[in-house]
Amino acid sequence: MGETSSAPAPEGVPERLIRATVGLLAEQGPSAIKARTVASAAGLSTMVVYHHFGGIPELVRAVADHGFTELGTAFSRVPETEDPVVDLFALALTCRRLARENPHLYDLMFGLSTRATYRPLESDVRLSGHSQAFREAYAHVTGACARLVSSGRVGPHVPEVVAAQLWSYVHGYITLELGEHFAEFDDAVGQVLLPMGVNFAVGLGDTRERAQASHERAVRLYGSVRPAVDSSAGV
Repeated sequence: MGETSSAPAPEGVPERLIRATVGLLAEQGPSAIKARTVASAAGLSTMVVYHHFGGIPELVRAVADHGFTELGTAFSRVPETEDPVVDLFALALTCRRLARENPHLYDLMFGLSTRATYRPLESDVRLSGHSQAFREAYAHVTGACARLVSSGRVGPHVPEVVAAQLWSYVHGYITLELGEHFAEFDDAVGQVLLPMGVNFAVGLGDTRERAQASHERAVRLYGSVRPAVDSSAGV
């Protein structure tokens, strides 16, 4: 890593520490997230971690926000179409991709424990669902849900409730897939996630034929805008 610096530069150091933590999570998992390890990966001294964040819990919160910022950026790259069902399922596929790219970061963002335990301190509250980074990412979901309800295609639902329900089924699927619960399926997205999305739309009041067509269009849309990924990752 080269020489470390005990005098942090005025700009860029927090970002370097966050990027180093994200990389360690991807490569080694949560056991690697220690002040000394993160500092070494960033090419800095251990004291820099405490200078900028106060400690590992604060760094972890910053890393979670970084994850939500990345999610929001990925969401913003999904084109908004005239069909909100297409948009919502394309967002779901985008979220799944980011989760598969760094499952440990995904766990950290959502406080999951399929690979580790990410829980708030006893005196703390779960901030990831209330941070500005989360709200900006989640706004893409609630916005598409609001467009869906206002389109008249489904019943007169509360958009925020629809968004929470959709968020729940999508992340339930992602969590189970990352835990290899769908290993017996040749195409878990096509056999599990897509039909579940269709059923969800139908339950809201859409017709099955229209919901099916929209979800299939979403797969094509997502395929046209996603970055190059390992073919083993599937859709």
